[in-house]
Amino acid sequence: MEKIDYKKTEKYLYLPKSPAIVQVPEMVFFAVDGQGDPNTSPAYQQALELLYGLSFTVKMSKMGGEEPEGYFDYVVPPLEGLWWTETPGFDGKPPADKNDFRWTSLIRQPDFVNEEVFTWAAERLAKKKPALDLTKARFLRWEEGLCAHLLHTGPYDAEPASIDRLTEFLREQGCVPDFTDTRRHHEIYLGDPRRTAPEKLKTVIRHPVKRV
Repeated sequence: MEKIDYKKTEKYLYLPKSPAIVQVPEMVFFAVDGQGDPNTSPAYQQALELLYGLSFTVKMSKMGGEEPEGYFDYVVPPLEGLWWTETPGFDGKPPADKNDFRWTSLIRQPDFVNEEVFTWAAERLAKKKPALDLTKARFLRWEEGLCAHLLHTGPYDAEPASIDRLTEFLREQGCVPDFTDTRRHHEIYLGDPRRTAPEKLKTVIRHPVKRV
C-alpha cells in the first residue's frame, strides 16, 4: 500500500496555487507551546525535538509490532506554527524584538492517533531520550474553521509582502481577519531551512477570517 502523504491527498490545505478561502476541518496534532525568538531560543529547538521525536515514534511503531489500531503507513506531515504576541491582532509581521514571539509548534498526526497513542509515544520517547521534558508536549484535536491562505516563496523575513497580498485578497472577497485568543497567524513549513536556500523556501501563510 502506498504511503499516505497529506501534502498530495489534501493539496488544497498544503499547496494553494493562489490565495484562497478554505474551510479547514478538524485534525489531530502533537503540540508544544513556548515563547522567544525561534532563531535563538533553546525552547524552540527543544519543541522541534519533542515534536519530531513523538511523530517518528508513532510512524515507526510498525517496526516493533506496536502499531496502534487502524495504523497505516504515511509521510510525517510538515512542521506548522501558530504565532502571536501580547499585542492583540498580531498578523504575522515580526515584532521589533523577536523575543516577544509567543508560539505553538505543531505536527499533524494521522486520524488513528488519539490521546492514548500520544501517551504511549511519550512513554517510549522518554525511555529513549530521558533528557527531553515530555511534559511540554500535548495532544491537540483542533478545527481551524474558515481561513484564507496563500503560498509564500522566499525567506521568512520577506513574509510581510505576502501577508499584505493576503490582506488585499480578503478585502476583495468580503472577508476580514478574525484573530482571537484561539485563532492565530498560522504558518506551514514545506521546506527545511537547513537544506534549502532562503529564496526557495515555501511556507503556507494562513489567517483565520470571517465574512462581513
